[in-house]
Amino acid sequence: MIARMTPAEKGAAFRALHEGEPFVIPNPWDAGSARVLEALGFRALATTSSGFAYSLGRVDGDVSLDEVVEHTRALAAASALPVSVDLENGYGAAPADAARAVTAAAAAGAVGGSIEDYDPSDGLYPLEAAAERVSAAVEAARTVGFDFLLTARAENHIRGNPDLGDTIARLQAYERAGADVLYAPGLRTADEIRAVCSAVSRPVNVLALPMLTRDEIFGAGAQRISVGGALTWVAAAAFAEAAAAIRDRGDFSALAARVPVKEWLGAGDR
Repeated sequence: MIARMTPAEKGAAFRALHEGEPFVIPNPWDAGSARVLEALGFRALATTSSGFAYSLGRVDGDVSLDEVVEHTRALAAASALPVSVDLENGYGAAPADAARAVTAAAAAGAVGGSIEDYDPSDGLYPLEAAAERVSAAVEAARTVGFDFLLTARAENHIRGNPDLGDTIARLQAYERAGADVLYAPGLRTADEIRAVCSAVSRPVNVLALPMLTRDEIFGAGAQRISVGGALTWVAAAAFAEAAAAIRDRGDFSALAARVPVKEWLGAGDR
């Protein structure tokens, strides 16, 4: 049996990952996928807002903080690994909203979380307001009683403003506000990743790209690679392809697939 870590031990382990060799932090969408990723040897997990919303039959952004908290609790109970939570924009525009989201995630068992600088209704927050929100989230993270790493996200590249200068200015402001990890989803090349990583001193998370390998991303300076909702869509695509073959051709051959479920879900013997 694998001994479970306390929140303090998980938090310390998560921080140590950011101070050691670069690592991949995959994104499960439910308890089962979390257990599989743990069994496959990954050392930490991050939630995916889009993947979790899909598991509820919804689109990204259509999930409440209360639902995310319950999801976090389920993943933390299913896996012994440190979990970081996609907290979107903190479920509100005010700095207090970002702080509340961090506190709620920590109470549910997370030892990390990310806050975006984008509002679904109003677009990208002005830089000063965005930095205030990060500062409030960082302050909340420091009061939870254990190490909680706050990731600050610059969303401009995927929100209609792919300006690398703006990305760097935002991440530098979030670093000054105390963020532990910096993240700009939507960087497309090794040169862009390198420019961001060289402009800040905190660990940088990079969203995986099909056209770049792990080593190329790490070589450009990233400390951490996440995959967002992509693993969810890999699973959904395989499911839909098999179902379409049944519908269109009466072809059940895909049902021959076998996976080591007992081996995966027995990981840790919990």
